[in-house]
Amino acid sequence: MMERKSIVTLDVMVHWGDMDAMRHVNNIIYLKWVESTRLLLFEKLVQGSIGAAEISPILAWHDIKYIAPVVYPDTVTVHFDIIKIGSDRLHGQAKLYSKTQQSLVAISNNTMKAYNTRLLKKAELPSQWIEVLKGFYPELF
Repeated sequence: MMERKSIVTLDVMVHWGDMDAMRHVNNIIYLKWVESTRLLLFEKLVQGSIGAAEISPILAWHDIKYIAPVVYPDTVTVHFDIIKIGSDRLHGQAKLYSKTQQSLVAISNNTMKAYNTRLLKKAELPSQWIEVLKGFYPELF
């Protein structure tokens, strides 16, 4: 499935209620799975609760490409990685894999910005985040 270990990974059980009238997982559910995985990344970057951090990552943009429908029962594994780093933003990509299908079922691209929660404006990436990311993605620096 993946060539290298992702910075964060989440296994999500597909629930019967995740499906819609078309008899497959509703499109919004994929985005919820990506959001849950992205929050794991945020917690790793701030090394704790994102609600307590002065500089916090926020989602600025995202898209998703649906490749194959997922149905109950299944488990989806979401791998999230940073693919590009800017002075005030991170570009991430989530790849969603179906364990039943043994294949990629969706790809989501994300732009996350550093945000100062005290001053209520964007910020530069904190050095703490840079150190976490350098340890995982030395090739991006």
